[in-house]
Amino acid sequence: MAGAGDQSFDGVERRGLMFVLSSPSGAGKTTLSRLLIERVTGLSMSVSVTTRPMRPGEVDGRDYVFVDHARFQEMADSGALLEWATVFDNGYGTPRAAVEMALSSGNDVLFDIDWQGTQQLREKAGKDVVSVFILPPSAADLERRLHTRAQDSREVIRGRMSRASHELSHWAEYDYIVVNHAIEEAFAEVQSILKAERLKRERRIGLTEFVRGLQKQLER
Repeated sequence: MAGAGDQSFDGVERRGLMFVLSSPSGAGKTTLSRLLIERVTGLSMSVSVTTRPMRPGEVDGRDYVFVDHARFQEMADSGALLEWATVFDNGYGTPRAAVEMALSSGNDVLFDIDWQGTQQLREKAGKDVVSVFILPPSAADLERRLHTRAQDSREVIRGRMSRASHELSHWAEYDYIVVNHAIEEAFAEVQSILKAERLKRERRIGLTEFVRGLQKQLER
């Protein structure tokens, strides 16, 4: 709710924002997203809808909202999804209602999505979207990080490196660029961006009333 947490620390009501992090696989956006959720108040992670099967350990409504293909298509056709895409024959999308409710309450929503999803959000939400692209310091560093994760085969890693080149071609579409030399430094930069965007005049819908109150006090 407005007035709770970090989002209105000075008592001025504001509209929330959509905070997007994108990067090639291995550049650090998932770790940065986790740190933001752990350390920043008034920020929640967007929970996507998906048609893919639930994996062991996942919880419906926490990790994803799991639906069948017919329901997913119905949501896409009716405009219930802010953005959606098909990846390896499975649908992934962002439910509109939950995000809009958070924003109108003065809370921010974090998105871990690619450039295509970011474009769709921008088209539908405009100034509510703040986008950050995370870059690795070098191609060699990116490959090293992918190998260090030990989650993928060499073939999969080669595919991710090839895809990274295409993803990097969209860097200029983002509002901010952060080079992830060290995770704590990158986190500090990303957090600073969020803090500054929260203070933008056009998002602080309570400023007019606040300033009028100050003027009345000064005129007494």
